[in-house]
Amino acid sequence: MTRKSYQASLDTALAYLRAAQSQVNQEIGAYPGPISGCDTQFNQLLSDRMRVVQAVGALQNEPFVPTPRSPVPSAALESR
Repeated sequence: MTRKSYQASLDTALAYLRAAQSQVNQEIGAYPGPISGCDTQFNQLLSDRMRVVQAVGALQNEPFVPTPRSPVPSAALESR
């Protein structure tokens, strides 16, 4: 069994999330109207789309890891 690199795994996850994003967008686009405010299926699609968008964003953004030299994101970088 070959081990994938960490970055390859992230790339695969991102590709699957983008496919899910495309599918949910197609379902929303094909949803019959008029849409009432109490349409639970449509509301679930909107919720799913938001979850996928947030997951894509989480994979694309560099996380901030606090350290003693940089306790907050706005801390200036220390040069040595």
